[in-house]
Amino acid sequence: MTKTALITGAASGLGYELSLLLANDNYNLILIDVDAEKLKEVKAEIIETYKCKVDVLVKDLSKPNVAVEIVEAINDVPIDILVNNAGFGLFGSFNNTEWERELDMIHVHVITSTHLTKLLLDGMINRRSGKILNISSLAAFQPGPLMSIYYASKSYLLSFSEAIANELKGTGVTVTVLCPGPTKTSFQEVVSESASDNKIDFNMACPSEVALYGYNAMQKGKIVAIPGLINKFLASLHRFVSRSMATKIIRNIQEKNRKID
Repeated sequence: MTKTALITGAASGLGYELSLLLANDNYNLILIDVDAEKLKEVKAEIIETYKCKVDVLVKDLSKPNVAVEIVEAINDVPIDILVNNAGFGLFGSFNNTEWERELDMIHVHVITSTHLTKLLLDGMINRRSGKILNISSLAAFQPGPLMSIYYASKSYLLSFSEAIANELKGTGVTVTVLCPGPTKTSFQEVVSESASDNKIDFNMACPSEVALYGYNAMQKGKIVAIPGLINKFLASLHRFVSRSMATKIIRNIQEKNRKID
C-alpha cells in the first residue's frame, strides 16, 4: 500500500529536496507552503518525474490553529511521515527586531510544528508505524546573540524531539531531528533582510546532501542527525569551553559575517 508524507515548507530548500527523496521512494505527498506559485511549480515537476500523487496546501504556518486547518484539509488521510521543515531566521539585537516577525517565527518553529505532531501522532501510534522528521539547526546547541529567537526556537525543537523520541520507544514510531549548519538555501537572504551585508560562506553545505543525510537518518530511526564533521564538533563546543565563552564565539561569528544597516 502506498504511504503518504506531509512536508511543511516544501516549496524550496530542504523541504523541496526532501519532497524529491520521498517521491523517489514512491510516497504520495502533501506539500505545504505559503508560496502558492512555487508550490504549483514543485507539484508539476514531481508529477512529471515521479509516479506518485501530489496534493498541495497553501497555508501560512505562522497563523494560530493552522495545524487544525491542515489536519481537517487532508480529510483523514493516514500520514506515515511528517516533516516539520518550515522555518526562517531574523538577524539583529532583540531590542531592535520586530516583535510581529519574531512571533511569527515562534508560531512556525514551535507552536505549529508541535501542534501538527500532536494531531498526527495518535494515528501513527495506533498503526504502530510512523516517522517524524523535525528540522532544527546547529544553532540548537548554544545561545545565539543577534539571532536570539531563532537559536532558542531551534533549541526547543531539538529538546522536544529527543524527549518524545524517548517516549515513543516500542510504539513503532520514530522521531529524528536534523541539525544542519549553514546550508545554501533562501534562508540566508531571508535572515539578512535587516543586514546590509551577508558574507557567510564558510562551511556552507549543499541542500540536496543535507536532505539526503537527514532522510537516511530518519529511515534508520536515528534520533539526532548532524551532517558534517565540522558541525559535529561545533555542536559539542560546550564540552570544551564554558557556555559563556561559546556564546561570545557565536556573537563574534555573527558580527563578522553580517553587519546591520
